[in-house]
Amino acid sequence: MWRQARGGRPLDIVFLVEQLERLIANGRRLPLTKDSIIDRDAALAIIDEMRLAVPEEVRAAKRINSESTGIIHKAEEQAEEIVARAQEQAAMLIDERGLTLAAQEESRRIIARAEQEAEDVRHGADEYAAGVLEGLQASVSSTLRSIDRGLAMLDERRAAYAANPDGADGYAPEAAYDESYDHEDDPDASAPRR
Repeated sequence: MWRQARGGRPLDIVFLVEQLERLIANGRRLPLTKDSIIDRDAALAIIDEMRLAVPEEVRAAKRINSESTGIIHKAEEQAEEIVARAQEQAAMLIDERGLTLAAQEESRRIIARAEQEAEDVRHGADEYAAGVLEGLQASVSSTLRSIDRGLAMLDERRAAYAANPDGADGYAPEAAYDESYDHEDDPDASAPRR
């Protein structure tokens, strides 16, 4: 189940990455090494929450994409309505006034203005959708880089533990990482732990 951040909103992936980075940064340093000791259970709990948060981020991206498609579709409908109204107004001018040349000129002006407004609406909707998707892409890319850094740091730490099999630092690598664990038999594991 999702824990709630301050303000009652669900935790997002960026918040979880920041938590993991804080946990690693606040780990107890081992003398004369770059290594630190971290709370393994807390790190694994955060990684499990990340597994839940990533599908939420993907769903949010799909929702934003769907909304932008809806905005573009609505803008096209509005543009078509504007052009249709302009053509109707032009036809009424011709019928009511009988001023064919003036009505044609007014018709062209109204249609040109309507087409420009329709183009402006389409352009604005495209710009909005592109901005939202670019922001989401940057956020997801930053999040994935942070996850990669966190996983690389954990890989280095596991390698250091494996190089010290006697557990002299108080941490038993065999307890931290069970190579015989088969994730394919675990229906709750959405991806293997590194």
